[in-house]
Amino acid sequence: MNIDRRQFALPLLALGLVGIVPGAAFAGADEDAIAKNVEAFRAAQAAGNADGIAPLCAEEMSYSHSSGAVDDKATLLAGVKNAKYKWTTLEYRNPTIRVVGPAAIVRFNFVGEQEFAADGKKVPQNLAILMNWQKQGNDWKLLSRSATKL
Repeated sequence: MNIDRRQFALPLLALGLVGIVPGAAFAGADEDAIAKNVEAFRAAQAAGNADGIAPLCAEEMSYSHSSGAVDDKATLLAGVKNAKYKWTTLEYRNPTIRVVGPAAIVRFNFVGEQEFAADGKKVPQNLAILMNWQKQGNDWKLLSRSATKL
């Protein structure tokens, strides 16, 4: 049996690169953790649960709405607590997560419907969202969010 050493070159090169790229083997675990946080954020947002949102956000968070309004963590949580509407539906469609060192870029299509308490008016929402998450200790925290109307 003749074995050509070139047959082993590519697999060994690939194995060597995994050892060189820091965190390459852990990207999947980070992506899973971020995906869980994104879903926890969505569920808390849909329920109007500021206490569910709070632990997911960095203290330094900047949260931009599609209207151009910008919240910090405190104003976002106050807005959720005092909302004059409820979400009748809220989906984060086609999410993508890209881990880049201690940061992650998350994009998705935000589709939902709000119902306002004062008059029962229903308003559809269709937005492109960009979230940036940062690894702080062992946890991923929402550092920034930006929304664009579609």
